[in-house]
Amino acid sequence: MKSILYRIVLFALFIQAFQNLSYCQEKQKKDTTFPDGTEGVVFHPKAIDTILEKENLAPNEFKGSHSTFRIGFGYIGDATTYVQDDTFKRQMDSLGVSLDPTFKTRDFRILGSGRLLKTKRYIAWKFAYMYDGNDKVWMMRETGITIGAPELKGHIFIGRTKEGFSMIKVMNGHSPWGYERQMALDVIPILADGIKWFGMLPKAKIFWNLGYYNDILSKGQSFSTFQWQYVARVGWLPINNAEKKQVLHIATNLRYGKPLDGKMTLKSRPESNPTPQLINTGSFATDHSTHIGAEAYYTSNRITIGSEVVTHHFYNEKGTDHKFSGGNIMLSYSITGGVRPYRTDGSIFGFVPVKKSVFKGGLGEIEAVVFASTLNLNSGDIKGGQMWRITPMINWYMTKVIRFELIYGYGTLERFNLKGHVQFFETRIQFTLM
Repeated sequence: MKSILYRIVLFALFIQAFQNLSYCQEKQKKDTTFPDGTEGVVFHPKAIDTILEKENLAPNEFKGSHSTFRIGFGYIGDATTYVQDDTFKRQMDSLGVSLDPTFKTRDFRILGSGRLLKTKRYIAWKFAYMYDGNDKVWMMRETGITIGAPELKGHIFIGRTKEGFSMIKVMNGHSPWGYERQMALDVIPILADGIKWFGMLPKAKIFWNLGYYNDILSKGQSFSTFQWQYVARVGWLPINNAEKKQVLHIATNLRYGKPLDGKMTLKSRPESNPTPQLINTGSFATDHSTHIGAEAYYTSNRITIGSEVVTHHFYNEKGTDHKFSGGNIMLSYSITGGVRPYRTDGSIFGFVPVKKSVFKGGLGEIEAVVFASTLNLNSGDIKGGQMWRITPMINWYMTKVIRFELIYGYGTLERFNLKGHVQFFETRIQFTLM
């Protein structure tokens, strides 16, 4: 009954918002940027009463009679090898897993986007189609429309997107500091179909990301593990000084969902895409779940320090409830001085700007990063294991398109009443044109 009430209220708000949208015209400014979806990529449109000139277009962007067209692509390939102690090898034997040196395509994606030219309100469209190297399938990524909603102090996205839980989970997968997202976030599906309202109150410095999603279109796909979910990310931006390159971002994440078919399986890779999920709860019964997270990031010129913690609660009205927790802390230092811009239209960090690429006689941008993280999938009679990992790494942004990563990881696995240790030696090559 509660879920039906929630949907009725959300639908009423949805209709009211679109009624407001139909009667309010957006006033654009020449120097304003507008979001190309929700992942930190932007357009630079001119005022609506002027003609879009050629020099305002990106090199991979074209102008049609009714819309611009931006094309792009992305590729990530990972190479990994391991050094395991005897205890860890015994744990792998129990899992039936053999960790061998490997090179693996993480993903390859084709991208398209644009903004409509003859509408007074900002409206943009986006399409992404990706080959998933893990599941060896093609799938839709963020695809839908973004509608400017100045009367609602933000934008509305309708379609397939990231839920909006966690800074790193919202950022474009090619842009974060680290090698892979921390283990504790693997519990949250990477994609969802629904509607998202994201915005900010500049004077109060309060931002939000509110969404509702369901599995009507995505049922049967690997990421669709919930029948429906509500997500809220709300935070405060007390410092955002672009000239001094200072940012202080604080937020909380809330999520309420109904697991698909009344059951759930939680599993996580040790922040290494070629590596199997080494901790796994197995399937357990659950009626609904709540997820509570907190995130904080501080940037001062070349240095960024941040942390995200999250607790996942799964409830069973006829059985046992379960709770799983994890988090991370990170520190990055830009050796060459390039700093990620903070994007207030999505409350996330963007891509590192490269001043002078290696093909023009420069160094590109070089960044040193250290991560420490953990996820505990033990709860009551569930013994999914706990993983710890520390990861020092170097990111070399050779150009705006090419990124090379050199990664070392030291991990501890507590499972099967054993504590094993493993070292990861990894590299990544990444090509990104967006």
